[in-house]
Amino acid sequence: MPGIVVIGAGPGVGRAVAARFAKEGMPVALIARTPKKDAVTFTADVADVHGLERALDQAVDAHGIPDVVVYNAAVIQPDGPATITADELTRTFQVNVGGAFTAAAHLAPRMKNGSFLLTGGMPHPVKGYLSLSIGKGALRTLTTLLAEEYDHLHVATITIGGDVVKGTKYDPDAIAEHYWQLHTQPKHQWERERTL
Repeated sequence: MPGIVVIGAGPGVGRAVAARFAKEGMPVALIARTPKKDAVTFTADVADVHGLERALDQAVDAHGIPDVVVYNAAVIQPDGPATITADELTRTFQVNVGGAFTAAAHLAPRMKNGSFLLTGGMPHPVKGYLSLSIGKGALRTLTTLLAEEYDHLHVATITIGGDVVKGTKYDPDAIAEHYWQLHTQPKHQWERERTL
C-alpha cells in the first residue's frame, strides 16, 4: 500500500498527521533533523537539497512511491528588518519554501496520483515575523504553481492561523484531521487552500 512521507516531523502537527494517516493503515516515513524513536525516520536538513533528496530516496526505498507527501518544515522565529540579516533570511527561506520545492520536484513527477500537502500559516503578514511572513506567502504561491504543474495530484495548503496548542482551536490532532479530509476529497471538490 502506498504510504505517506511527512517532512518536518516535529512533536506537533507533523507527528499528529503521521499518526492520523497511520490510523488508516498507511505506512509512514518521517523526515526530520533528528531521528524519532517510534517511527521509521530518515534524517535530513531540508535546507540541504542533496541531503533531502537522499532522505526522500530512502523513504521511497522503504515504502515505494508515496501516495501522500506532507511538507511541514518551517523556521518560526521573531525577526524584522533590523534584527535579521540577508543571509539569515535566505536560510529561513530555504527551509520555509526551498525544501518544499525540492520535495515536489523530486517526488511529484513520479507520483501517479495522491496528495502533496503543505503546512501554511500567516494568512496575512505579521509585523515582528518578517521571515515567516515572507516564507508562508511564498509557500502559498508555490502551492498554486505546483497544482497547475502537477494537476494529477491534489496540491493544497493547510493554513494554520495561530499557535499550535493541544486543547485549543489549533490542537494538532484536530489539524491533522484536515490533512486527511483534503487527501480523501473527490477530485471535483479539491480545495487549493484550507484556512483554519
